[in-house]
Order: sequence, then C-alpha cells, then structure tokens
Amino acid sequence: MVATERTPTDEASPWATGFAIFASMLMIMLGVLHAIMGLVALFNDEFYVRVQHYTFDLDITGWGWIHLILGIVVAFAGFAILSGQVWARAVGIGLALLSAINNFFWLPYSPVWSFIAIGLAVLVIWALSRFNVDTV
Repeated sequence: MVATERTPTDEASPWATGFAIFASMLMIMLGVLHAIMGLVALFNDEFYVRVQHYTFDLDITGWGWIHLILGIVVAFAGFAILSGQVWARAVGIGLALLSAINNFFWLPYSPVWSFIAIGLAVLVIWALSRFNVDTV
C-alpha cells in the first residue's frame, strides 16, 4: 500500500468524522454522569452502600470529589475533541483509561453503573484510536 499525500481540497472521511463525533459525545456523556455521581456522593453520603473491609476504603465524600473532578475534566476533553483540538485525542484516551480504572475501584459501591461506565470508557478508547486526525 502506497501512502498518498493529502491536498487541501481532500474532504474529510465521513467515517473518521463520525468516530470523532461519537467519541466526543461519549466523553461528554461520561463526564456528566461522573459529575452527577460525584455530586450525589457529596450531597448524600448514605445513598451509596458502604462496603466493609474493602482494600480501597475511601470515604464516600472522597470518592465523590474524585468522580466530580474526573467528570469535569473528561467532559472538557470531550468538548475539546469536538472542537477539533489535536491534543485532545491523546488526552481523551488517557482520561478514558483513568475513568475505567476509577470505576473498577468503584465497583463495590455501585456495580451496575461501574460496569456501564467501564464499557463507555472502552468505547471511547476504541473510537479515539480508530479515527485518523489527518482525515478530520
């Protein structure tokens, strides 16, 4: 396969653009959901089930701050990807990875949401690594 040089008149691939929009929307949604989870943990400590003898036993309020801050940063990166910032793709992949790890640690407190959020993070990583920035 021979690589061809792109000219300024070449149009962006609809597939590449679609993957970029898909990834950015997923990141914005994941960030908002993280932030909501964090706010729930901050406003109502009793909402989530307390786990006894958990290795990563952090106060629910501490987890709430982690989710809130991570959610804001993930949503911001999603908006940056949507606006076409090249750096946001690598940041988005890294943040999706952090989101998946964070939700793995959150599993005992909210198992259903954690599995959903891990799946969304994997989809974000796939979509961001799938499209080519040069074609967008």
